[in-house]
Amino acid sequence: MGPGINAPPPDRELLDFAVGLAERAGRLAAERFFAADFAMTLKADGTEVTDADVAVEALIRTELAERFPADGVYGEETGDTVGSSGRRWIIDPIDGTKYFAYRIPVFGTNLALEDEHGPALAVINQPVARQLIYAARGCGCRVRTDGRDLEPVLRDTPDLAATRVELVNPAGWPADVLLALHQHTRITGHLGGIGGLLTGLVDAIVIAGPEMGYEDLAPLPLIVQEAGGRATDLRGRPLLAGDGTALLSTGRHHDALLDLLAPVLPT
Repeated sequence: MGPGINAPPPDRELLDFAVGLAERAGRLAAERFFAADFAMTLKADGTEVTDADVAVEALIRTELAERFPADGVYGEETGDTVGSSGRRWIIDPIDGTKYFAYRIPVFGTNLALEDEHGPALAVINQPVARQLIYAARGCGCRVRTDGRDLEPVLRDTPDLAATRVELVNPAGWPADVLLALHQHTRITGHLGGIGGLLTGLVDAIVIAGPEMGYEDLAPLPLIVQEAGGRATDLRGRPLLAGDGTALLSTGRHHDALLDLLAPVLPT
């Protein structure tokens, strides 16, 4: 059971605002993606950043400041702005900047809201894939595709050996982790990420190797839990308090996957 699961749900108006904001930000990201040219540089940590990342975050921050000036904001590109309301928005303007920079249409705009009870809202908009996922605490999760809001459909694979596991960024993984999953499950490349989990394409997603940022992970626990699944790090700890790894699953084989990985995780 995730933090805040028994807390009151957020206002519907707040959810509608967050979804609309993610849609507007996604349109800007898509426009920049299909533009003739955009600038890309490397940050101090060696990761890519484009002028689109900066522009999308600026759009989101501007609207948040106008609508909720007392709220705190943390964004991947601009850092932390302290608020006084007890709420904080988390922004990943372009999740998958490397894909974006090389014109591979596998990226999204992520937005999450935390309040005094924990995660309250989460939105992931993948504008080129035309898929938007949103969840609100205690209100469930929906997958919007071509204007239709559908309930998640999770796979129910009886045997671990037949479990389909999507690997995220496996090039940076420890070899033993890859081998363990290869020997005991059916591993796959990209099958839609979180959207694939929520539409029955995969049973689980494993993120290992280089540590993920808080902004990468922030929307995931609420979305997965409200869809009826589980989200932890690879050692079974709460995802947002973990080590930057992730196991997102339908729940059926979550513990079995944790047990499978436990002996091969780096100490």
